[in-house]
Parts: sequence; structure tokens; C-alpha cells
Amino acid sequence: MYARLVNRFSATRAGSWMVRHVAAPLDPILFKRTNGRFTLTGKPTLPMLALTVVGRKSGEPRTVQLAYEADGDGFLVVASAMGQERHPAWRYNLEAAGGGSVQLPGRVVEVTATVLTDEEKAAAWPRIKATIPQMATYEQRTDRNIRVFRLTPVG
Repeated sequence: MYARLVNRFSATRAGSWMVRHVAAPLDPILFKRTNGRFTLTGKPTLPMLALTVVGRKSGEPRTVQLAYEADGDGFLVVASAMGQERHPAWRYNLEAAGGGSVQLPGRVVEVTATVLTDEEKAAAWPRIKATIPQMATYEQRTDRNIRVFRLTPVG
């Protein structure tokens, strides 16, 4: 019940604002410091990872916390930006870097990244929406093609 409440709230306009302005800067720090066990709302209500990628302009590591859909040994992450009209900055950094590292509960994994084709995305989208129900709301908010990335562990 708690998870459903948190997930529903995060899909509202007010919840999206809270995520963007409060959780987005703080959650990756808390998630990493607790080795993937906690976020600002307590135990994660969705499968979560912290993705660290080198910034394409700054050259500095940038970390964003994302919900994901398991994909074999890898992960599918969605550049939804909560349905905003612009793509999230991490998408451009990930495309430029071609990969990064993923913090999961109890481990850090180096990954390569590829953008799913429209056909691959269409096949995976129902699974993604089942795991991350907010995506149904986010896709209604924008006309842009929301990118989905496959993060594949290296080695």
C-alpha cells in the first residue's frame, strides 16, 4: 500500500516537482551511502539504481537515480524526464560516454549503454510500464520519443 501511494504521488505534477527538485539531488547520495538500501522515501518502492556517467561538457562524474526494468543480466532505463518536453541531461551524457557505472544494493557494476530501437522499445514497453507504472503518465505528458537504454554489464 505504501509503495502504491508513493508511486502514484510521484506521477502527479506535484510529485514530479518534488522528485525533480528534492529527491533528484539527494536520492543518489543517500542511495550510494546506504549501499542501495534507502532513498528519501525509505526502502525503494521500485527497482532502483544509481547511474554514474562522465559529463560530456564538464568531464566530471554525474550521478542520477533511476528506476529500471531487469533485462537478463542488464537493465532498461527510461529517459522520461517525468514527461517533460526536453530529454534529461543524463541521456546526452550517457550517449556521449557510451556507458558508466551502476550502483545497486550491495554492488557496483560497470556497464555499456545502447539505445533501444523503436521496435525493441515497443516490445519492452509493456514490461517497463508494469514495473514502473509512472511511465503511463509520463508518456501522456509529452509528444517526444522517450528513449530507452539497455545497460549491459561489462565482463
